[in-house]
Amino acid sequence: MADTAAKRTGAKSGKHPEKALSAVFVRTVIEQGKYNDGHGLFLKVEASGSKRWIQRIVIRGKRTEMGLGSASLVSLAEARETALENRKLARQGGDPLKAKKEAQAVLTFDEAARKVHEIHTPTWRNAKHAAQFLSTLETYTFPRIGRLRVTDVTTADVLAVLQPIWLEKPETARRVRQRIGTVMKWAVANGWRQDNPAQSIAQALPKQTKKQEHRKSLPYSEVGDFIRVMQGSKAGDFTKLALELVILTASRSGEVRLADWSEFDLEAAIWTRPAERMKSGKEHRVPLSGRAIEILREAKALGTGEGLVFPGTVVGKPLSDMTLTKLVKELGYDVHVHGFRTSFKTWAQEQTNSPRDVSEAALAHVVKDKAEAAYARSDFMGKRRKLMRQWEQFLIRENDIVVQFGFGEPSA
Repeated sequence: MADTAAKRTGAKSGKHPEKALSAVFVRTVIEQGKYNDGHGLFLKVEASGSKRWIQRIVIRGKRTEMGLGSASLVSLAEARETALENRKLARQGGDPLKAKKEAQAVLTFDEAARKVHEIHTPTWRNAKHAAQFLSTLETYTFPRIGRLRVTDVTTADVLAVLQPIWLEKPETARRVRQRIGTVMKWAVANGWRQDNPAQSIAQALPKQTKKQEHRKSLPYSEVGDFIRVMQGSKAGDFTKLALELVILTASRSGEVRLADWSEFDLEAAIWTRPAERMKSGKEHRVPLSGRAIEILREAKALGTGEGLVFPGTVVGKPLSDMTLTKLVKELGYDVHVHGFRTSFKTWAQEQTNSPRDVSEAALAHVVKDKAEAAYARSDFMGKRRKLMRQWEQFLIRENDIVVQFGFGEPSA
């Protein structure tokens, strides 16, 4: 039956045909059967009408059959090319079946990126950084190269991802390039490729103009007035208390928003932040001034006194960073929440005699010089307690806030 159909379409006959089939025949044949082409390649047509390529081949002395894919997806020319490559590899002692399985085991860039993300999960500084790794790749990279196997990603592909954002969004583009590189390094380590295409494109991209953008801050003389305006606003109580504590303790937003009641000793007036929530990766103690303690007692009265100090509207979730940012903007101030740390630092430099190391410790900054850091064992708790009292008193004086809680000085 198959031979009759082959003759009817003009296909060559013979015991060992070579290129016996035609593209037209492959496209139009509907009769069930096996149609030989050459090099062990044949087209199998099922009763249902589906067609697929199969190759009979001898691999290390054993005759076997390999599937080469659906005829609707793999053209006659592609099937012939693959069959010839398989035959050459088998004659050289190789194993085309093993090579095929290994090729199929190679992950796509999307799959590899998610695997790398999973592997690095224990090392992320916080959930936000972990999410950003994937979100930037999902936005800028996956649409272009997500479905490509990591073995097939070229420098041209990486260039196509980066060029549209390289000058328009330089910081984002640099992070995307770095994250693509991280995925590719993992692919190299797995033996799937020999090079990292993200490292080979520096000369192909234009030079970026680096702009140092500092977070906008208020002059320290206006911070007290800001607190007065904020306290008189209709914002939520937890939001106002959290932002005031950010200012009074010169903390990062996340350090306050994620604070847990277990971290506070109100009797000793000390807030101990765990290492996993600190940018430095080290535990950090914060001296609490009178108003800071009063804020915490107000927060405790509003909540349960357990778990998150400043819960958000969703049960079990903290206030979002955008909640604090939105409050600042709605009050008419074009500044960043993080900028209040700058206000504190500038005030400490210009209005106090406090040593630089003390104000840096108050900001939980890391000593960058390794030799200096090796000897910097003190957290200056006593001096920082005095400095934070001065900061609070300055804000009260500027704001005419009446603070009813006393200014005790618990021991360090």
